[in-house]
Amino acid sequence: MRAWKRYPLLVLLMLLALLGLAACGGGGGNPGTPGTPTQPPAATTGSLALVASGLPAGVNASVRVSGPAGFQQDLGGSQTLAGLAPGSYNVAAAPVTAGGITYTPTPATQSAVIVAGTTASVTVSYGGAAVNIALSQVAANLDNPTYLTAPPGDSRLFVVERPGRIRIVENGNLMSAPFLDISARVLTAGEGGLLSMAFDPDYARNGYFYLYYTDAQQNIVIERLNTGSNPNLADPTSNLVILRIPHPTYTNHFGGQLAFGPDGNLYLGTGDGGGAGDPFGNGQNLNSLLGKLLRIDVRAASAAQPYAIPAGNPYAGQAGRRPEIWAAGLRNPWRFSFDGAQLYLSDVGQDRREEVNISAATAGGLNYGWNTMEGTLCYNASSCERSGLTLPAFEYEHGSNSVNGCSITGGFVYRGSAIPGLQGRYFYSDYCRGFLKSFLASGTAVGEQREWNVGSIGNVVSFGQDGQGELYVLSARGIAYKIVRSTTP
Repeated sequence: MRAWKRYPLLVLLMLLALLGLAACGGGGGNPGTPGTPTQPPAATTGSLALVASGLPAGVNASVRVSGPAGFQQDLGGSQTLAGLAPGSYNVAAAPVTAGGITYTPTPATQSAVIVAGTTASVTVSYGGAAVNIALSQVAANLDNPTYLTAPPGDSRLFVVERPGRIRIVENGNLMSAPFLDISARVLTAGEGGLLSMAFDPDYARNGYFYLYYTDAQQNIVIERLNTGSNPNLADPTSNLVILRIPHPTYTNHFGGQLAFGPDGNLYLGTGDGGGAGDPFGNGQNLNSLLGKLLRIDVRAASAAQPYAIPAGNPYAGQAGRRPEIWAAGLRNPWRFSFDGAQLYLSDVGQDRREEVNISAATAGGLNYGWNTMEGTLCYNASSCERSGLTLPAFEYEHGSNSVNGCSITGGFVYRGSAIPGLQGRYFYSDYCRGFLKSFLASGTAVGEQREWNVGSIGNVVSFGQDGQGELYVLSARGIAYKIVRSTTP
């Protein structure tokens, strides 16, 4: 007899149990109350998409994005920045020059608001136009001009003359009365003379300015003076000698530049003492102030203590090493200049190479190599050890019969406003060839080299910079020229 007939109740109960298991999915238990679905966390950052257009292939844009909490990033083309904190960001684009054409951005500045979880978009369009420059004469009949400068914002030009005078050009006129005449105490033998001047960063309040010259004993002299009650006349009796550096034997390689750095300290570029090949080994001698870049603090200068040693000078407190030294290994750094946080230092070569060194203004203790190296060439072949040396960012060969030049004249990076297409270009020349050239540096990488068609200048002695950041060229012909825009290629 079948089981369902004999035990109908038992079979029914078994069927009900099987049906219950099937209803539970075979899991054997109550699944409980369904949970709330997991939500992704809320976004806390956003993005910025930059589109840069209008530049030729291979030419980078120049765009800086800055924003909250000191954020800053430079972009060279279209790019999306992610992970940005919410807030307002500034997008500033600078002109770019390539192949003699300057590409101007539109808009030059704009803002973008970053919202968490979203992407903001900005567009920079570049349009090109050729950049050409010319030289405009601003003063003539100068007596061996060696330097030109001005206090920031001042409309006057102060032109240094090698015999010991400083002349003022105001409203296009060379004033007959010199601003200063110390010719009675200046030696002009060889390469000596009144070689440069620098205005105190606080000149508008204290009236101080500083001179670099050679005295009757052939010493290098750094001296402070101040302007008198008449702003066009200095007080020649106000002189305070800051530093006197012996320079015996030879009448060449005096150096000649002094300038205030972005840190407010005074920097001096001294030659190696002269002769050929640094016969006394001053460039590598850290117990000599010759063949060096020096850094001193003159803010509290007095007769009792004319200068102090700034914190961070690399050889301060070291026996047998001069604490004034900031960098070593120089032959004749006739001209150097600061561009924001960077230092451009040109060093005149011996027989084959001229060089420009580019470094961070805060980089102390560098050794530029002379007289072990001349540029990137070994000069002293018996001891050409390059370890620990800083080689130039840019150099050029003299060539046969000095066809390319023989003595570099370093200049400035253009930061004026009259010719936007020149922004960031470093200008230089050569005393022997009288050309006008420039390059654009990114860090220590040099590109966009160009020679400018400005006609005959003669022997270029120095460059200058006025109170608005415009650049000038000084010729041994006794002429000061201003670099201006030209419509002629």
